[in-house]
Amino acid sequence: MHIGALIIGDELLSGKRQDKHQTFLIGALARRGMQLSWVRVVGDDEELLVRTFRETLSAGDAVFSFGGIGATPDDLTRPCLARAAGVELVYHPEAVALIEQRFGESAYPNRIRMAELPLGSALIPNPVNQVPGFSLRGHHFVPGFPNMAWPMVEWVLDTHYAHLSSSVAHIERLLVLHGTAESDIIPLMEALLELFPDVRLSSLPSSRNRQEIELGVRGVEARVVDALQWLERELSMRQVRWAHREVSGDGTTCPPS
Repeated sequence: MHIGALIIGDELLSGKRQDKHQTFLIGALARRGMQLSWVRVVGDDEELLVRTFRETLSAGDAVFSFGGIGATPDDLTRPCLARAAGVELVYHPEAVALIEQRFGESAYPNRIRMAELPLGSALIPNPVNQVPGFSLRGHHFVPGFPNMAWPMVEWVLDTHYAHLSSSVAHIERLLVLHGTAESDIIPLMEALLELFPDVRLSSLPSSRNRQEIELGVRGVEARVVDALQWLERELSMRQVRWAHREVSGDGTTCPPS
């Protein structure tokens, strides 16, 4: 199953805020032996959000959506999802009770809007202020605030996707090639993928030195080790110089060893 992320808000597209959710989600999935397949950043545009939700609902992916579920006029996620799903926007009784319990009389007339959800939604508990997120048709909606959103995503993963979790971690190993052009090693890359179809290969030429290429091999550890050993032998036979490059915990690369 593919897993995607929707990150919603004009502030991300204007540069007022930098997204942190993608890095978090990659790590949360990796700890469970899962991977992120795609990410979209979408502004607070009603028609664009409806179109986006229609596309993602039809794809059948598991989707984590961050932001846009508050009570202000620019929080469009709930009504746009309802339109895209073809359902009514209704007050969820459990969400109403939680918001009333949290805010009392001040829940009305505005905060209670956060309990108005697309028909058929199930709640995601919020450990910070008890205002819930919600799930509908494999889509899981949480606030934009990381301190709320991230434990809510962890809860969804452990509650709804535990059957997909695996103790077999996916790893990535990098080689930096020197003194060769990317076009010269395309047949070698094709041969690697034919021999090891269960790994992913990436090729990133340097923007400053066209004779330097970073090759990444990703997959289950045992298969990555086998593929990398094969690749190292083939490069040595072709007298292509190479060095290992470490991958840090946040997914960035370190200088070659």
